[in-house]
Amino acid sequence: MSFRWDESQSGVPLTSLSATVLDTETTGFDTSSDRVVQIGAVKIVGGHLDEATSFDCLVDPGIRIPEAASRIHGITDSDVSGAAGFGDAMSAFTSWSGEGLVVGYSVGFDLGVLQAEHRRSGLRWTAPRCLDVRHLLRLLVPSPNVESLEAAAAWLEIPVSNRHNALRDAMLTARLFVAVAPLLRDRGISTLAQAEQACLDLPDRHEAESRAGWHEVASARGAMPRSVSAYARIDSYPYRHRVRDVMRAPPIVVEPRERVLSANRLMLRENVSSVFVRSEDGRRADGIVTERDLLRALEASPEDLAGLEISGIASRPLLTVDWNELLYRAMNRMASSNVRHLGVTDGSGALVGVLSSRDLLYQRAEDAVSLGDSVDQARNAEELGRVWADLTTVVRGLSDEEVDPRDIAAVISKELGELTRRACQIAERNMIERGRGELPSAYAMLVLGSGGRGESLLAMDQDNAIVFGEAADDLESARWFRELGGSVADILNAVGVSYCAGGVMAKNAEWCLPATRWRDTIEGWLRGAKPEHILNADIFFDGLPVHGALELGDRVRREGLELARRSIGFLHLMSMNAADFQVPVGMFGRLQRTDGRVDLKAGGILPIFSTARVLALKYGRAERSTPGRLKAVQEQVGIGGHVVANLVEAHRILMGLVLIQQLRDIEAGVKLSNGIDPAQLSSHQKQDLRWAFDQVRGIPDLVGLPKGLW
Repeated sequence: MSFRWDESQSGVPLTSLSATVLDTETTGFDTSSDRVVQIGAVKIVGGHLDEATSFDCLVDPGIRIPEAASRIHGITDSDVSGAAGFGDAMSAFTSWSGEGLVVGYSVGFDLGVLQAEHRRSGLRWTAPRCLDVRHLLRLLVPSPNVESLEAAAAWLEIPVSNRHNALRDAMLTARLFVAVAPLLRDRGISTLAQAEQACLDLPDRHEAESRAGWHEVASARGAMPRSVSAYARIDSYPYRHRVRDVMRAPPIVVEPRERVLSANRLMLRENVSSVFVRSEDGRRADGIVTERDLLRALEASPEDLAGLEISGIASRPLLTVDWNELLYRAMNRMASSNVRHLGVTDGSGALVGVLSSRDLLYQRAEDAVSLGDSVDQARNAEELGRVWADLTTVVRGLSDEEVDPRDIAAVISKELGELTRRACQIAERNMIERGRGELPSAYAMLVLGSGGRGESLLAMDQDNAIVFGEAADDLESARWFRELGGSVADILNAVGVSYCAGGVMAKNAEWCLPATRWRDTIEGWLRGAKPEHILNADIFFDGLPVHGALELGDRVRREGLELARRSIGFLHLMSMNAADFQVPVGMFGRLQRTDGRVDLKAGGILPIFSTARVLALKYGRAERSTPGRLKAVQEQVGIGGHVVANLVEAHRILMGLVLIQQLRDIEAGVKLSNGIDPAQLSSHQKQDLRWAFDQVRGIPDLVGLPKGLW
């Protein structure tokens, strides 16, 4: 029997991991010669111990069990008489456990014994991906006083009973792991790979365990596939294209009194598989009739078909999707709603087209990782944490297909918005369960900064705000929504979206305000001349409402943009801020490093998106993305020319290099950042990087060009 290294969980938060917790009882402490007499295991699912599922098997070791060993675990020769041999026991265990992460306490000993038993039985051995809870505790408490399972349980205040039974020890180890995971997260060790790396760095760990004959733990990373194509096969099309790219337009709308046969002839003539049905008041389409609806009507009442009105067989309510939605999201909605057609609406909510499964037939929908379903079905932070792993898998696959990193960033940003939306729903439910009551008023949650622009990469943290409506008691409403914002922040942090170091979160009073106060706040930013005012405005103006009364949030943002557009002094300060940077390239073209990394955001990406934002503000452009803003302003006023085109390309290069580094860092257990290790760049990538920095140097001239037009 053999395990399999599971490479899919590297970026999963420890608090959301699924794993098999293993323990063995043996005839002694010599890993090379002693035998297994019991295998016990339980499962952790989504960060929680599944007490109802366990594995417990006595094993005939084929030799006498020494009395000294029996005194420890209580298993005697008579107990194992007639029990399964090691090969059969291990076969049953691996069938029960499946493939995946293995967790244990001093698990290097268990692995060492299992490896020797495999060799002795002529079975193939492959070590699992594995964590030792004893190592994890050493990260929190360096003292040797918590080396034993009993001492560790005492330190964590977990009761102990009936030790030295494999199943009971596995259960206790699982409880220890569940308790340790959030403590490690508070120390900055959030993911599986980060925990592995931290354990590898423990002093003297390797030497002491090797001398004892234990199996190496968390050392098999070098055997992992080098190509990201080994992680996932992703059909990239639905992640790169939007509904508007494949929808059929204009939509065909019929009156509710239209006869079914007449509508059928219209569908045949236009070669379409559906028509929309106008509402009785005539103001909108509120239903849809498809080919299947016609066939069902024919089957049900063939003799009445000629006089049947189309409204009588229409499906309601009409399900729609925004035309700017990414296709994979529309595909998920079709699948979860069990429909084959969606109406397509524009930004104003007007029906502008139809999307059908026939339009998507050439897409391999079943091959795409379904992010949408996993978000919508998650019941708590731990289940949401699995989305992070799915998202990383998708990003790896898209990167392997050399998809434009800005398209990948759009997918990441979409999922950040969906995570935030679902976190709001979970937090609202928790507020009710805590007795805090229902929503005091309508509100909108906004994702700010790069998430709002659609340009988040994997080193995301929280930037969000709440806009709420008027209520009878504004003070109590403010407290309620700040508490909600705090719950959302805690959920997102547990998922893997870290707290914002600058405090830009709806849990804080300055980012959780009624709509009327937001206008005053924005006006205060515009009048102020402090750097933090510019930073706050920069972040807020990229805000995207993702949950609640979306129009309320969007209205406040639009009003703020209009105020900023009329504030010449503030625009001038924003321009100066955008031009205040230094590319990290020194004399003779040498890349300047900080702690071994080159920061591509501070000296490259940030000046580009700041420039795009201020130009879009000044010229009243509604585009959200950095390339979209730059191109729109260039086309509107004719500035920049090739300078803008080169800056857009530089933005793509810098985003791509950061993304590739972040994917490497996830596997290496390195804390994600916007810095890259130049030693890992190819010569071609280094040339691209220097060229990109050369384009960024032209930003001061670009923001200065329009001054005569202000």
